[in-house]
Amino acid sequence: MSDVLHPKLSNRAWTMILAGAVIVTLSMGVRQSFGLFLQPLGLELGVDRQTFGLIVAGQNLLFGLLQPFVGAWADRHGAGRVAVVGAAVYAVGLIIAATAVNALGLAVGFGALVGLAMAGCTVTVILGAVGKIVPAEKRTLAFGIVTAGGSLGQFLVVPAAQGLLDALDWRLTLFVMAGLIAVIALLAIGIAGKPPASIGQQDGPPIREALKEAFADRSFWLLNAGFFVCGFHIAFVGTHLPSYIRDQGLPAEVGAWSLALIGLFNIAGSWLWGAWGSKRSKKNLLALLYGLRSVTIILFMILPLSSVSVLVFAATFGFLWLGTVPLTNGLVAQIYGLRHLSALGGIVFLSHQVGAFLGAWTAGVAFDVTGSYNLIWMVSIALGLLAAAANLPIREAPLLRPEAVPAQ
Repeated sequence: MSDVLHPKLSNRAWTMILAGAVIVTLSMGVRQSFGLFLQPLGLELGVDRQTFGLIVAGQNLLFGLLQPFVGAWADRHGAGRVAVVGAAVYAVGLIIAATAVNALGLAVGFGALVGLAMAGCTVTVILGAVGKIVPAEKRTLAFGIVTAGGSLGQFLVVPAAQGLLDALDWRLTLFVMAGLIAVIALLAIGIAGKPPASIGQQDGPPIREALKEAFADRSFWLLNAGFFVCGFHIAFVGTHLPSYIRDQGLPAEVGAWSLALIGLFNIAGSWLWGAWGSKRSKKNLLALLYGLRSVTIILFMILPLSSVSVLVFAATFGFLWLGTVPLTNGLVAQIYGLRHLSALGGIVFLSHQVGAFLGAWTAGVAFDVTGSYNLIWMVSIALGLLAAAANLPIREAPLLRPEAVPAQ
């Protein structure tokens, strides 16, 4: 794999990339298993799908709201400390959820604490650190490698979580997962340290000016619009697909393996979309990816449902799952520079999490009102097409700042 990235990358760069990938493996792997808990904990605690969806939606929203601030802190002081704090809060949140006796306990553990913790130990902070040490021509590919870690976690952790649920119960399973999350505190050593001294004024203005110029740029808002749709899709499918499958009379194992296949195929997807983004137009790739998501959902809806069709859908959608992350963050770095990559990337990620909030919550509402998820599947198709259209007008070039304009 050494020839995939620049051969002159330092040992420090490789350590940060690999440690970051494993951190994302654990944090996202555990997070992606939450949909498996909907029915067992719902039956024991009397929590319906709308309530569970709202808790997960709140988690996603808190995650996004905190991300720009956490990202700005990591840009200034480094990602290691942020990851340690995030891991600690994450583990405590899982323990509180494991001891919950009602929906309020789940809201505090699964919702508030896990949502806050995720801002410190997932892709935005990690990519911000990696982006500052990897050559520009390989940056998007490096982002893809780290993002693939989340998919590897999904492939490994989700089936393991289903096995633990079958062998133990949902409470003990959450205690085991809290132990896994605690490992992140050790891995944070690999991403510790302040950003390189070479990242300075030439890589972007002070944070207030950077925010002003980004907010005044149409391309920034188009990126936000596309990433909103990404969050909607992922939260809806990740939270509700297992229950949708069981509603159709298929075994619970099919739901677990569908999430695992999403993770497996996204390992290749994140890597390849990142690699393509290092060589081709990132905005065009994003438009293609979102359009393919809509086509995939349409085929899933019109073809007869079976275990095979579910797994084919999961594999296909998995290839399109998080390929948006290296491409979107690559565009943020390319257009606005490296100095505030985590902060600006965190703002774009906030739009992702607003979409995730609506995807998780409205799907639960729609099911409770109509008795099916069909309305949300239709909305997902329309949003994918809108996201494809939104990415095409993005101006894919470094932002021209006044100081860069030659004197007249």
